[in-house]
Amino acid sequence: MALTLEDRFVIAELIAMHGHLCDSGELDRLDEVFTADVLYDVTDFGQEVLRGVAACADAGRALGELNPVGHHVTNVVLTEQADGRVQARSKGIGINADGTSASVTYEDTVMRLDHGWRISHRKVFARRAPLGR
Repeated sequence: MALTLEDRFVIAELIAMHGHLCDSGELDRLDEVFTADVLYDVTDFGQEVLRGVAACADAGRALGELNPVGHHVTNVVLTEQADGRVQARSKGIGINADGTSASVTYEDTVMRLDHGWRISHRKVFARRAPLGR
């Protein structure tokens, strides 16, 4: 089934919703963004892969004051896969309470469930050097 313009809009909004939920502390609503068994890969930050939406919420709570005050997402690019899933690449900008910022790349696998699109796998890459280095 071809990805419609509406699907593209809904998926982009889904990716953006992650930041709104995190920034407002509504971590118990992450099931609106992720599948229950999501794999959230933050190994590029020296952490373990988080398994499940509850683990993601717990990790956010554990970071406490180290969480960014603003998660901003941009440059969303979607690619349809033969199995009906969608690969999404986007850029994230985190703004910290002290005014510093950092950039990441999100690589997501998005799938359609009975209750809508959800991210089933996310790998977060820290952007530490220019030109992909």
